[in-house]
This record gives sequence, C-alpha cells and structure tokens, in this order.
Amino acid sequence: MKLRKTLFILPNLFTMSSVFCGLYSIVNSFRGTAPQDFLAAALAIVFAMFFDMVDGRVARMTRTQSDFGLQLDSLADMISFGVAPAILVYRWGLMNLNLWGIDLGFFAAFLFVACGAGRLARFNVLATRNRESSSGDFVGLPIPLAAGMLTSLVLAHVQSGATEVQGQLSVLFVVIALSYLMVSRVRYRAFKKLKLKNPRTLAVLLALAGAATIVSMQVRPSFALVVLFSSYVVVGLAENLFQGGRALWAHRHHAADEIEPEANQANEPQK
Repeated sequence: MKLRKTLFILPNLFTMSSVFCGLYSIVNSFRGTAPQDFLAAALAIVFAMFFDMVDGRVARMTRTQSDFGLQLDSLADMISFGVAPAILVYRWGLMNLNLWGIDLGFFAAFLFVACGAGRLARFNVLATRNRESSSGDFVGLPIPLAAGMLTSLVLAHVQSGATEVQGQLSVLFVVIALSYLMVSRVRYRAFKKLKLKNPRTLAVLLALAGAATIVSMQVRPSFALVVLFSSYVVVGLAENLFQGGRALWAHRHHAADEIEPEANQANEPQK
C-alpha cells in the first residue's frame, strides 16, 4: 500500500516540475530586459513540454492514472502552455503593437490564454467520456504544441542575433491562428497513435526529420523547431482539408447516383 502511494506521487512530481518551469518562464518574461531573458523563458517552456510528455507515460507505466492527475495536469498545462507563452510572446514581440490606442498585443495574448483554457476543458470532457484518446486524434490543436510553435519563434529570433522583432503583424496573425486552431474541430494526430509500419506515415516523418536536419545544418538548430512545429500544424490542416474534400466528393457522387435512376424512370414512356 505504501509503495502504491509512493508511485502515485511520482507522475505528479513531473507535473509539478512543469509548473515550476512555467513560473520560471513567466518571471524571466517579465524581467525581459535582455535577449537572454527571453531565451531562458523560452527554454523553460521547452523543459515544461518534456515534463508534460513524461508524466503521463510514468502514470501509465506505474498504473497510477487518476482523475486527480488529469485535473492537475490540465492546471499545469494552463500555466506552462497557456499563460507562460502568452506572456512571453507579448513581452517579446507584441508589447508595442498598438492601433488607435488599443493594445492589440495584449488582446492577442488574452485570446491565446482563453482559447487554451477552452481547449483544455474540452479535452478533459472528451477524456472523461473516453472519446478523444480512443479515436487516435486530438480535436483541435493541443495546447503544448501551440505553445511550442510560439516558443520556437522566440528561440529562432533570439539565436539569430536580432534585437528588435520585425513583422509584428505576422506574429499577431500566428497567435490568432493558433488560438483558433486550439478550439476548432480540426483533428490532429496523436503521436502515440502513429503507426510507423504505415509507409505513408513513415515517409512523412522521414521527410520532416530530413528537413529539420538540413535547416539545423544550414541555418541554426533553433530554426529546426520552427520547421517541426509549423509542419505539424500545416500537415494537420492539409489532412483535414483533403478528407473534407474527399467526403464532399463522395457525398455528391452518391447523390448523383440516386438522382440518375429517378430521372431514367421519369423519362420512360407510360404504357
């Protein structure tokens, strides 16, 4: 019994480590007087992603999954992948974006946090009903990957040596787009459900790994993260568009097959 209680604590320690990283990121983002502060804040979120990836696996390995762990993990995600990246991207590239006295950067950061909260709430509901995990897909862009996309942009910018952020409107668009994708019905594949024996899946993964390697060697390693995160977002969108188009074509083809016999019957001469 004591061993089980000890094992129950283990995955929660990883979850709290993610919270620690999220808070560390927030503190460094607010400090934000030098590029190194933003670098530390971004790296803290990367470490939080690692701990978030590990805690669930540890819980499954030790068979200590619980509703408490699910709720604690969501609260940790809200801090580390909702609030922390929103503050980071605001302090890094959106703080001076104003229009007619309106702080557009602040509202974009708030939108990211709000949509992240909605995404986590929906995930908990679907997980309780055993719907999202059993399907093999995420409904909406997972909040850690949305946070990873923003973090990769900050890392790439800091390591490029640039002092000021160019293209603030582009950053604003990315934040708004990621916010929408989190609460959308776009389905994204879960990594644990990927079947490496599938030739198409394996080809896509090898292509992404190759592209990331080339970018790392030719440009900077941090740019490889931008390639990987943006590829996940774009591939998910493309796959949904393809499946939607195929379903629409099948529906129209089926409707045409039903109409044609009726038209033939109407054209037959009456006896």
